[in-house]
Amino acid sequence: MNEVKELIDQLQPETYIGRYGKIYTDTSDFMRISYGDIIKIRGKHYLVLRDEVERSFGLEDPKYWVKRCKLLETGERKILKLVFYEKFFLKIGKAQVPCYRSPRKEARILDLVRGDKRFMQGFSMDDSAGNNVRILDVIRGKRLDIIVHNIQADHKTYFHEFLPEILEKFIDACEGIAFLHKHGEKHGDIRRDHLWVDSKTKQYRWIDFDYTFDFYENPFGLDIFGLGALLLYLAGKNYYTPQNLPDFGFPADALASLKQDDYLLLFRNRLANLGKLFPYIPKELNWMLLHFSCGTNVFYDTTDEFLKDLRACLQLIKKN
Repeated sequence: MNEVKELIDQLQPETYIGRYGKIYTDTSDFMRISYGDIIKIRGKHYLVLRDEVERSFGLEDPKYWVKRCKLLETGERKILKLVFYEKFFLKIGKAQVPCYRSPRKEARILDLVRGDKRFMQGFSMDDSAGNNVRILDVIRGKRLDIIVHNIQADHKTYFHEFLPEILEKFIDACEGIAFLHKHGEKHGDIRRDHLWVDSKTKQYRWIDFDYTFDFYENPFGLDIFGLGALLLYLAGKNYYTPQNLPDFGFPADALASLKQDDYLLLFRNRLANLGKLFPYIPKELNWMLLHFSCGTNVFYDTTDEFLKDLRACLQLIKKN
């Protein structure tokens, strides 16, 4: 009898599986591990249900090194992140910043933030070949950016009635990033699809810490730029580009008034100077956003500096 079938019949007899695959103790060749296989690590058996995917702009991008699994000993759903290395360079102004995946770094952060619900939870173990496998709890919830996008309100109503509560929770999440920095660690990949809202607690929670970077001008600089880009999305209820401005009803002269200095330094097609679109945005908040623009000469050196200004902006928005 197939070993996988024997294990399922023994440990989870009510589990239906359409394919009985193989048992893997070495996850090096993760492309071969698929639905119906079992990953065995230190006596525990993880039945692979599917590869995880990233969804963006209606498209699905498979992450073959990330497996959605069922732990046969308990029936719990888990996410297993297998070792996958890649490296690329990100341009910030004239700087070329090397970015790369580091499974061991993600494992360190999982240990550091254990019990801190501002972050995804899990632990790591090495497989039989010494590959560091991260075993993660599934967060029941939705991405924050999708929740914001789906709020049925015009921007002015959203800004005054919904944004204050969103910013309060975002500040809590940013304090989590400051906690990492104080311990010499960085998130490494702060972007809008890596901040989730727990459906039960409504707390904002960071996911995916396996990227790191070498930014010699500021060891935490990319994290801070990521927070700025995320704040821009929350303040605008979207990202605004020359291509999509007409879709939001802005006239042609609004686009004509924009200069390159008004756009983000990191993503040069995203408008940072939201004050040119929404005059009711406090100048203090717009000034924060301009810290991340092509036209800035002033940058945030630390997350604490960013948080100090953001807390002050929140109080201004509440007063208005």
